[in-house]
Amino acid sequence: MVIWHAFNSLPTWHRKMVLILSILVMMLAAWPSEQAVATRVDDNGNELALHQPADPAAATDELEDAQPLTPPKPRYITKQVKVRRGDNMGVIFQRIGLNTTDLHLIDQLDGSDPLRMLQPGQELTFKLTEQGELHSLYYPHSLEQALKVSRKDDSFVARPVRLELDTREQVAKGEIRSSFWGAASEAGMTEDQIMDLAAIFGWDIDFAQDLQPGDSFRVVYQDKYQDDERVASGDILAAEFINQGAIYRAVLNQDGNYYTPEGKAMRKSFLRAPVNFKYISSNFNPRRLHPVTGKVRPHNGIDYVAPVGTPIMAAGSGSVVAAGYNQFNGNYVFIKHAGNYVTKYLHLSKRTVNKGQRVKQGQTIGLLGGTGRVTGPHLHYEFVVGGVHKNPRTLTLPQAETLTGRALASFKAEARPQLAKLDSTDLQLAQNKRDSNGS
Repeated sequence: MVIWHAFNSLPTWHRKMVLILSILVMMLAAWPSEQAVATRVDDNGNELALHQPADPAAATDELEDAQPLTPPKPRYITKQVKVRRGDNMGVIFQRIGLNTTDLHLIDQLDGSDPLRMLQPGQELTFKLTEQGELHSLYYPHSLEQALKVSRKDDSFVARPVRLELDTREQVAKGEIRSSFWGAASEAGMTEDQIMDLAAIFGWDIDFAQDLQPGDSFRVVYQDKYQDDERVASGDILAAEFINQGAIYRAVLNQDGNYYTPEGKAMRKSFLRAPVNFKYISSNFNPRRLHPVTGKVRPHNGIDYVAPVGTPIMAAGSGSVVAAGYNQFNGNYVFIKHAGNYVTKYLHLSKRTVNKGQRVKQGQTIGLLGGTGRVTGPHLHYEFVVGGVHKNPRTLTLPQAETLTGRALASFKAEARPQLAKLDSTDLQLAQNKRDSNGS
């Protein structure tokens, strides 16, 4: 109060000067002389800053010194090239203006072989730098495989890329009215699937001679899709074929082979017929009248008619015990198999195996022709057991193998749901759906 009375007793202009000076002193006191930094002390007695400097310019300078700016990502130009008839990589590189030195480097890479097998209609995707240099190329050379080539330093690296396809199970059933092929096609099966189905049952059924109207089949198989578009056929998982009242069933095993529900191999030791033929011109007949000599002479084999040059397959695995030519047999091949079995192949236009050579079942041993004493091109095929000629069409062929033990138990566990699909009414419902969709 004393100070306040003293202040009021001053002349007016003195009071104004005191007020002005007081305000200036308070402003100077509030203005910091230097930037304050909050700190704390660590366990070793060292001071640690808790906050960055408040000066925006200083903060920016320190950030730039600590973390330099990230350079912008390079930009690439994408070019898609469709392979034309007669194209190779050299032609394509020249067409889009790429350096042939890069092509030489790529050609030397391990895994670049697909680039040497371009097919018309396929597409390659190139990524180029803004300067027009090759950065990478991408080539889907099959439905499930692609090749990626990328620049690395002064060269390139190649790596395979697996393309994922959506696998879906399908079902089909049909009854033979005029032909197996027609019935299977009507059921929505592709050519490959029809051939696969015939191959599965080909050891038990002669698809050229044994099929009758009323025979039927059921199939559970896979199709492969890419972006909801069907692009390929998958495996047949299970199938049933009823031929003249006899029921044959097969299920795919993990080893890639087909077995009966009891675990017996569908594949026999011998093919029922060693050639894809059009028709049989002469059956096995011990008292046949010979068409050339007119004399009664046994026809100890079967004559299969097909176009000249049709591949002839080894009916079973074994060793070639004879291969040559004479005026009666023409070009011929005899194969000895395990268990006193011998198969003979006559009138070939060409032999592709030699005496002493080991052959596998299904291997091409020659080409169909009309050499020797014949009335027209055909394959004469004989099946000999212990020195006695047998009819290969009616003979019970020896089994190749049978699953046992754990392998059999595992197979039966996996086969059970597939066999259930063959028996299920869902097969009929699915077939009706396929028919309504026009497939």
